[in-house]
Amino acid sequence: MAEKIRVFIVDDEVLLTESLEIILSLNENMTIVGVANDGDAALEMLKNVEADIALIDLKMEGMGGIDLIKSIRQQYPRMKTLVLTMFFDEGVITEAIQNGADAYILKGSGFETITAAIENVMLGRSVIDEKVMKRLSEYINKKSDRKQPDSFSNLTKREHEICDMIARGYSNEQMARNLFISTGTVRNHITSIYDKTGIRSRAKLAASYVDGIG
Repeated sequence: MAEKIRVFIVDDEVLLTESLEIILSLNENMTIVGVANDGDAALEMLKNVEADIALIDLKMEGMGGIDLIKSIRQQYPRMKTLVLTMFFDEGVITEAIQNGADAYILKGSGFETITAAIENVMLGRSVIDEKVMKRLSEYINKKSDRKQPDSFSNLTKREHEICDMIARGYSNEQMARNLFISTGTVRNHITSIYDKTGIRSRAKLAASYVDGIG
C-alpha cells in the first residue's frame, strides 16, 4: 500500500482549517500532520513533524505566506508548497511562484479541486487555478512592449511562442492545435525551454515570463 501524503496546513482562518482537516482526512491517500495559524508557528512545528506538502495562505498575522515559502525552500527543499488564498493579483502570483510555490489555488475553488491539486503536485506537476492563469493572461495582453528576461534570450522564435502560450494558460493540446504541430513536438520544445532557462516548473515558467515583461 502506498504511503499517505502528509499534509501540513497553514492558515489563520479557523473554520477553513477545520474544514480542510475533516475533508482531507477522509481521503484515504492523505493524512494531516499539523496545522498552524502563521508562518512562525508553522516553522516551529515543522521541526517535529515530517510533511510532504504544505497548504499555505498568503496573508496572515506574523510571518506571511511568501516568507514561509522561502523558509521552507531553504530548510525543507523536498517539501512541496501549495498556495491557498483569496488573493490573485499578478504581483502576488508571480512573487509566490518565483519564490518556489508549486501550486496556486484560490479559496472557494472547492475541496475536490484542492484535493486534486495536492495529488497533482505530489506527482511533480505544477498547478495554477484557472482564474489565476486568466489574470496572468490579461496582464500579458496589456503589455504592448514585451521585454524578454535574460534567461529567455537563447530561445528560438518557436520556443518564445510556446512560453507566451504557457503564460496564457494554454494546454499542450491547445498549443499543438494553434501552432499546427504535434503534442509530442510541444513537449520537446518545453523540455528544451527548461534546459535553456534552468526552470523546471510550468508554473514558474509562466511567472518568470510575466515577470520579465512587467
